[in-house]
Amino acid sequence: MTDRYAVIGNPIAHSKSPAIHAAFARQTGQDMSYEAILAPQDGFAAAVAAFRAAGGRGMNVTVPFKLEALALADMPTERARLAGAANTLRFDADGVFADNTDGVGLARDLTGRLGLRLAGRRILILGAGGAARGVILPLLEERPALLAVANRSVDKAEALKAQFAPFGELAAGGFDAFAGGAFDVVINATSASLAGAHLALPAGLFAPGALAYDMVYGKGETPFLAQARRLGATLVSDGLGMLVEQAAESFFLWRGVRPATAPVLAMLAGGTG
Repeated sequence: MTDRYAVIGNPIAHSKSPAIHAAFARQTGQDMSYEAILAPQDGFAAAVAAFRAAGGRGMNVTVPFKLEALALADMPTERARLAGAANTLRFDADGVFADNTDGVGLARDLTGRLGLRLAGRRILILGAGGAARGVILPLLEERPALLAVANRSVDKAEALKAQFAPFGELAAGGFDAFAGGAFDVVINATSASLAGAHLALPAGLFAPGALAYDMVYGKGETPFLAQARRLGATLVSDGLGMLVEQAAESFFLWRGVRPATAPVLAMLAGGTG
């Protein structure tokens, strides 16, 4: 019998997850289906329960339901708990397992496709919301020389510093606090690019050869990446690779098989599938 999986969100029609997981299933020979489910804003838990009752084995969760997904969990992972959100659910005999694969997806895209060695590097995260919180632990585990969070509201950055103190040292401050910081990797975890907005970035953020990485992806270069080029970033990348890598981690948690990501990313970048 074909095992059922899905991605749930609102909106959901734009999601690339069905194409990604269909490609993973073909590649690994897994007997599974994967669909997109549009849940009402006030009907997430009911939609999950209905999918589970109909035999669903697991779900990816996207905006705006990641916090609610964690609340449903009987067995949250540490990285989901620290992120305060879950993007992967697995329905087991013992209940609902929940994880957050965003951070490991980012780290694998940086170290795999982009070939970066993060150990000993200076890394700056822009933003202190849920997207930032979801990637801090995997980045700390790479043992950078410095991991910093810059946010317009300094108190939010300081709150993340305190939350993650047991796992490693995190610098925190406003954007201007890191002027001249010469970072090797600068990651945009804000929603500015989605709104077509520019960030108030100070001079001197980018070290020679630095990478600017936007967790947002879309057609063409994002406003942040264009801005980063002007400010001295040598390399730029959007978050499409992160999307594929976090999906691969979800697939592994469900199926126990780790798919190859390069051909799927090539498929998406080429506009096929």
